[in-house]
Amino acid sequence: MDTPGAPRHEQISDWLRARIEQGQYEPNDKLPSENELCEQFDVSRITVRRALQTLETEGHIYRRQGLGSFVQDARLHQGLAYLTDFVQDMEQRGIAPSCTVVHRAPEAASPDVAAFLGVEPGTTVVRIDRVRQANNEPVAFDQTWLPLTYAELLADYPLTEQTIFQVLEQAYDIPVVKGECRIGATQADGDVAAHLHLAPGAALLLMERVSFAEDQSCIFYQTRYYRADRMSFNLHLARDARTPAGGDGALPVREFESVLRGSAE
Repeated sequence: MDTPGAPRHEQISDWLRARIEQGQYEPNDKLPSENELCEQFDVSRITVRRALQTLETEGHIYRRQGLGSFVQDARLHQGLAYLTDFVQDMEQRGIAPSCTVVHRAPEAASPDVAAFLGVEPGTTVVRIDRVRQANNEPVAFDQTWLPLTYAELLADYPLTEQTIFQVLEQAYDIPVVKGECRIGATQADGDVAAHLHLAPGAALLLMERVSFAEDQSCIFYQTRYYRADRMSFNLHLARDARTPAGGDGALPVREFESVLRGSAE
């Protein structure tokens, strides 16, 4: 037992919790049955069920009637169906977000960046690189390119606590009204890997984002790299009741969320 002297149900929940957090049980793995746990720890079924209830309440496991207990894919949700930023998404879910700015300087726009921002290649823009943390653990690294018009508005703001969205909307009454994003896969190069505490070549989820103001001007183009061992995406669809059965009507997106797994090792 991991906690001698504690009540038996706490010892069982501590034992299971430790093995889940250490990765011995992966998300959606089935845990030992109630009978197996009773035999292993020489306790009653009531004691085992109390231990499992504790883990379920904590969000470590979920239970299916007649099937058993399974490891929950511990989740912090970042909404994508609405135009929000990382800090807003985390705060809405009780997660402590933080940000470290590791680069902030003007540079000449590459042809790709220029195309997104609507400027000529070689135009001076500002690039801001930030490491995004959830509960003090690095989960994403983003590079953001801004036209000088918007970069100058942000010049006096460190962007470690306030986001670009917040500064523009609160300080300048410039709402970010529209955005586009594309999600793909890539591998971590040396710099990105170091920022995310990964080995070079590790798998990453890549999100490219473009955001626009009311006048349709592009505020920024951003590439964000998520740790693929920590993040996945769920797309929730709902069929419109007016769509004929068997028809080809589109399914409206009700929720599109990124899913951040439990604590990094």
